[in-house]
Order: sequence, then C-alpha cells, then structure tokens
Amino acid sequence: MKYEFSPSLQLLAEDIATRIFPHVKIERVKCFRSYGSSTKRTIARCHALGKLMQQAMGVPAFYALEFLGEKFNKMSQDEKVKVMIHELMHIPESFGGGFKNHDIVCEKNVEECYRAYNYCVKNEKKIDWFNLERQKKKR
Repeated sequence: MKYEFSPSLQLLAEDIATRIFPHVKIERVKCFRSYGSSTKRTIARCHALGKLMQQAMGVPAFYALEFLGEKFNKMSQDEKVKVMIHELMHIPESFGGGFKNHDIVCEKNVEECYRAYNYCVKNEKKIDWFNLERQKKKR
C-alpha cells in the first residue's frame, strides 16, 4: 500500500466539517489517498487512534481518512462529496477516538447531510447536523 497526503481532500473535509460538523477538530483529522489495496468493495475508510494508544502516548484523539485512489478518483464530484460526508459522519461528537456506527452513518443520513451541505454552500451558512437530528427526535 502506498499512502499520500491529499491537500485537496483536506480542504474538502475542512469545508464540510466547518459547515455541518462543527464538532470535528479538523486540525486533528488528515486525509490521504491510498493506492494498491486489494479490497473489492471499500472506497474509503476512517481510522482512529484508540483510547489506549492516546493514553500511552499522552495525546488527544486523531483521525485519518483514507480514500482508495483506484476507486475514489473515478467518482463524480458529487459522489466524492458524499463519500467524504460518510467518513466524517463516523467521527462522534465527543471526538474521543471512537466511531459512530452504520446505524447513524447510513445512506439516508448521508443524503440528508449532502442536501444540508449544498444548502450551506449555496446560502453561505453553517448547520450543526447532529444537533438538528437531536432536536428532531425531541419533537
């Protein structure tokens, strides 16, 4: 496997996180393209530094988002944005090194976040998507 830091994906992650996922500490998230994976279905992965390693090293949580170049690079821009949203959605609001599972990070919610992100871009706004979801559930 070959990994390379991707400044363009980092900028996209920063824009999305700033607009709809304000809990993401983007300075502790790095985006990479990878090449040479033999996986058949994976397009991207979210990696975290687990709590034990955080404590052992005396550092806070850190996330790496990996985008498998052979598949990801061929996607449309809209699909790339959806994949980025999907990976950022795995990062919990606690930003503690854990993951949100696929009960929350599902196609329906990714599509909703994608619409919210496009609304924010068009109207130069910011929305806290997870907070909106909590408010909906209270109603």
